[in-house]
Amino acid sequence: MQIGPQRTKAAARVLAVTAAGALLAGSFTACSTDNKGGTAGGDVTINVALAANPQMKTAESLISDFEQKNPGIKVKFTTLPENDLRPAVTKDVATKAGQFDVAMMGSYEVPIWAKNNWIIPLEDYATKDTAWKKDDLLEPIKDIVSSDGKLYGAPFYGSSSFLFYRKDLAQKAGVTISQTPTWEEIAAAAAKMDDKANGTSGICLRGLPGWGQNLASLTTVINTFGGRWFDEQWQPQLTSPETTKAVQFYVDLLREHGQADAAKDGWEGCLQKMSQGTTAMWYDDTVFAGSVLNQATPAVKENLGFAMAPTGPADIKSGWLWSWGLGITSSSKNPDAAWKFISWVTSPEYIKLAGEKSGWDSIPPGSRTSTYELPEYKKATAAYADLTLDSINAANPTQPTKDKVPYSGVQYVQIPEFVDIGDFVSQQVAGAISGTQTVEEALKKSQDYATNAVKTAGYLK
Repeated sequence: MQIGPQRTKAAARVLAVTAAGALLAGSFTACSTDNKGGTAGGDVTINVALAANPQMKTAESLISDFEQKNPGIKVKFTTLPENDLRPAVTKDVATKAGQFDVAMMGSYEVPIWAKNNWIIPLEDYATKDTAWKKDDLLEPIKDIVSSDGKLYGAPFYGSSSFLFYRKDLAQKAGVTISQTPTWEEIAAAAAKMDDKANGTSGICLRGLPGWGQNLASLTTVINTFGGRWFDEQWQPQLTSPETTKAVQFYVDLLREHGQADAAKDGWEGCLQKMSQGTTAMWYDDTVFAGSVLNQATPAVKENLGFAMAPTGPADIKSGWLWSWGLGITSSSKNPDAAWKFISWVTSPEYIKLAGEKSGWDSIPPGSRTSTYELPEYKKATAAYADLTLDSINAANPTQPTKDKVPYSGVQYVQIPEFVDIGDFVSQQVAGAISGTQTVEEALKKSQDYATNAVKTAGYLK
């Protein structure tokens, strides 16, 4: 896993990028305990930072089960939208401020934080805790929350990406969505299913700026067109013909047949639109299949179909690969208690509990083999469970596109500088989507910015 030649400088840049997190961190004092991590009554309180995704909210609602099983350990949550969580938690772990005992982190962060000693390895905990069943973890997901062969993040869920679509609207428009569609076919289908006069867009795609928002979807499209972020010498490739064609395709598809004000929508907006029937198709994370069905109107629930991530001219399969994992911060004063919480919320038993108490579409999917052997889950997810596993297993983070690359990651570049580079590029893409600049202008600015960033970091000589 390539992290970069100048880690000390990279860490400083991460701190600079996340300085805005200080304002957020300042609002978390209500979650703090004394400097021994305990309360006046002697109980241990652990502070947990979570992303505000549906499955995490389920975990919060079930916390009484953990506290009953672990008397003396109290849990306090800080739950934030992804774009707010990342800078706040990164600032905390990088400065070892000790605000959080348990941090939710994406697979992008895991090896970077591990190499900076911001989180501790979980290998010993996981090996000794036989009830946790480390061997039950899906191999591709376990790999992306590990570093140098050691587990650093316990996967809460794992996911790839695929296509959601309305079977009834496709039939009405006279189009067929195959299980392995191409982007050309999806664009043609979006044009035919587009019915804005009746409040339905042909497709919904992430347009909201953020390296984990619009760039997650867009980078997989770039991969399928044969584009890449950097060549083997770390020269940015954002103005290459393949990348330009892919970005133009994405922008045109959104502007012509996507949702209104697309640059304002991330996954949250598209989830709502798909659930409420105001879009005919949506390309996004496999983890949202249950959420769509759980929130869907009857017309949507009865007619929801799924297909693999579309391929492009390069004939590359490029569903992304992601995991939200839970790690113990190196500044935690209560690592043993922190592991007990992590073990509980990422265990096979928790998955069963979430299914029984909150519905089988509310469980965290994609992390364990045993999940896909549960009869109740298999019945509830018959339409998409196999596609989820196929998508996870098909993703190749070490070779995400046609030509060789010096980085790892399907929908991101696993170097510390990508937070800064990706957020800048995503802003330029959003500008192209909203019409304030052309794709060529957006990519020229992005190419210049990325070139300067990798030169400064020492990647590019």
